Amino acid sequence: MASSMMGEQSFPKERPGLLDKEHIVAGPGFNRWLVPPAALAIHLCIGMAYGFSVFWLPLSKALGIKNSDACDKQDILAQLFTTTCEWKVSTLGWMYILFFVLLGSSASLWGGWLERVGPRKVGVVSALCWCGGMLFSALGVYLHQFWMMVLGSGVIGGIGLGLGYISPVSTLIKWFPDRRGMAAGMAIMGFGGGAMIGSPLAADLMKYFATPTDVGVIQTFVVMALIYFVFMMAGAFGYRIPEPGWKPKGWTPKPSQVNNTMITQHHVHVSKVWGIPQFWLLWMVLCMNVSAGIGVIGMASPMLQEVFGGSLIGMPLKFVELDKAQLAAIAGVAAGFTALLSLFNIGGRFFWASISDMLGRRLTYAIFFVLGGILYFSIPGSAAAGSKLLFVAACCIILSMYGGGFATVPAYLADIFGSQMVGAIHGRLLTAWATAGIVGPTVVNYMREYQLGLGLPREQVYNQTMYILAGFLVVGLICNLLVRPLNPKWFMTPEELATEKRLAHEKVRSSESYGDGTHAHDKPSHPVLVVLAWLAVGLPLAWGIYRTSITVAKFF
Repeated sequence: MASSMMGEQSFPKERPGLLDKEHIVAGPGFNRWLVPPAALAIHLCIGMAYGFSVFWLPLSKALGIKNSDACDKQDILAQLFTTTCEWKVSTLGWMYILFFVLLGSSASLWGGWLERVGPRKVGVVSALCWCGGMLFSALGVYLHQFWMMVLGSGVIGGIGLGLGYISPVSTLIKWFPDRRGMAAGMAIMGFGGGAMIGSPLAADLMKYFATPTDVGVIQTFVVMALIYFVFMMAGAFGYRIPEPGWKPKGWTPKPSQVNNTMITQHHVHVSKVWGIPQFWLLWMVLCMNVSAGIGVIGMASPMLQEVFGGSLIGMPLKFVELDKAQLAAIAGVAAGFTALLSLFNIGGRFFWASISDMLGRRLTYAIFFVLGGILYFSIPGSAAAGSKLLFVAACCIILSMYGGGFATVPAYLADIFGSQMVGAIHGRLLTAWATAGIVGPTVVNYMREYQLGLGLPREQVYNQTMYILAGFLVVGLICNLLVRPLNPKWFMTPEELATEKRLAHEKVRSSESYGDGTHAHDKPSHPVLVVLAWLAVGLPLAWGIYRTSITVAKFF
């Protein structure tokens, strides 16, 4: 009898840890609109990777502003360990390349881990890496050791960048099955807006901490790391995942969605994607779109100045004919142009991703490539005609589609491969971004130098480059048109899907308790909490837009 009673005894379930995936399953009454601001809190912080160039000039004077020589006679390896000369801006620029190479590689390596452990644990690790890397970089600046900068922000920070970037994607798509594009666009918009907040904040902090013998970078790194850590941890702890099978109240997929062969109702395991042709087609789609757009971003400021020269300040002079004061004046105009591109980059992420919910992902990307190709071809003509309006308008639309491509691709992947492991698959796809981060700038920079070597005027050295970038988009268009629904052989069987869900801890139900009367779920969300969450990310974003708008105003 005793043995029988013991066999029937129900033991309390072990309560999951604070970072465990089981701990963050939301229950009835949780407001899904709390998840996007959590994602934005992380993306707005790691998005500062786009704005790190604000540190290059101050860091090139880090030894003491005066009486220091640049490391002109030392190669990049020697500069890693030197303490006797100033770092060159070109050397510091390697940090920018490392960011996006590590973003793509780390997202690819640990995307599967994300699906298993959930977004909260990944968000916490991202915060530790990104902010810890900045603190280690501050020590590197203090000791004047560039290898510490590379290891701190470049490698450790780059890993945090990749983990933070993919942390909300799968979660948001599961919370918003009715608006996949918009959901991804909201989060990834934050990555584009991070520099818009971080760059002016960094400039203000460096100005505050600067002394006659100190450029203020060390203190700025420390302060920003602490601010970012608070926001990123708040975002990580704000993540929640829906229960398996959850759907928005009153929502059922439209017949057009269910019957749309480009939106699968099945799921692919991440381990199979390297062998699926559609994955490589989408890899090329993203790579070509990003290569073309990032090439324009990297050269936007010098391109505007060299193409239009003195006409930017109302003087009929070419770039090579300007004196120092005039060059400084047009540089200010170019800064406004760059800020304007940032606004379109951010806005495009939300706009195009939301539009893709209505038009479909393949058609949206077709618009990117066709319209983008036309605009790239138009830029040399606009430059030759001296039409600043057409030139600027073309660049702004191009940058909106560059950002839109990033925001639309997670939903595209969910449509083709299913939502079960979309975060991990998205991580694999981001290797295309890492590749584009090298291809785009390299093509633009080397073509510019080649054209100058041929003796072409500066206002014409970008013409051939624009045609090459348009060619990238043609390749992307062809790959996009070749995307077809998957062969059923690639999908997980019901047994494989059940196994994967079990490994991913998708087994918590609202009836489960841990023996102490508590459950793994939140209480119904109060509307005030939703408002406060959006204000927490909305106010910094509004401040960044305001500061950027001031710069843009100078452009006009």
